[in-house]
Amino acid sequence: MEDILRPIYQERASHANTLGVLLIDYKNKLNSITDTFDVILFIVVKDAEQPVYIKHYTYKDQKAGLHIVDQDQLKEWILLGTNRRVIDWFLNGKILFDRNEYIADLKTELKDFPFYGRKVKMGLEFAKLIRRYVDGKVFFEDKHYLDAYNHIIHSLHHLARLSVIENGFHPEVTVWNQVKQIEPEIYKLYEELVNSDENIDKRLELLFLAIEFLISSKMKIGSEHLLKIIKSKEQWSFQEILDHPEGKYYSVDLAMLIEYLTQRSLINIVNVETKGQGVYHRYYQVNG
Repeated sequence: MEDILRPIYQERASHANTLGVLLIDYKNKLNSITDTFDVILFIVVKDAEQPVYIKHYTYKDQKAGLHIVDQDQLKEWILLGTNRRVIDWFLNGKILFDRNEYIADLKTELKDFPFYGRKVKMGLEFAKLIRRYVDGKVFFEDKHYLDAYNHIIHSLHHLARLSVIENGFHPEVTVWNQVKQIEPEIYKLYEELVNSDENIDKRLELLFLAIEFLISSKMKIGSEHLLKIIKSKEQWSFQEILDHPEGKYYSVDLAMLIEYLTQRSLINIVNVETKGQGVYHRYYQVNG
């Protein structure tokens, strides 16, 4: 298949805008990493009118996907972890073209997993963990056990990803295989939830208690990135944090995370008077 695609990627490689070309071939038609395609041709460009452009090809009984992505979109995917397949593609793909070692340098960076990138990712996973845990607890208390079950599954997943990142690895699609080796305690909780013979309400009750303890143990590393942002000036409105270049990454989970950290006394509330009697603007600052 590589020979068939050669004219396509050679033509792209001749453009000054092209930074690199990767070939991903898992030799498995049912591999979801490539969306069940036989081959993925992944091309990184400096800039493009569309941040992502995808085209599909067929040759005899095989199919190939062409993905053209600009470098800003690629960096965002890697930083935020919003496209996990891309990390797998970069770590395992074959380099067909590499301008000024752009692809090789990025592969090295991914393997080294810089400390700063880990801080951001841990913060985002922790925020998602808090969101799922709190929402699930509400469903549980209202006796909506299946909805609570769904949320606690997601809570465990974010807890697992957080643990993997904390240990210096990128969470893979098969994250539970990683967690089984890295932090078996979390893996056992997952097994207990899925395989236990206990009634669902009893299972959930025990799991919420266990997760609450683990959340507390991860609070310091999980909140470090956000607290560093808030610490950079005396006080912030919520919108100011949301507008911060890195605060915006937290998106819909930001309010829940700030409220959680306020309840744990890591963030203080500063009330500032408004024109309305007894009504205050609510600002935030790091405690201490």
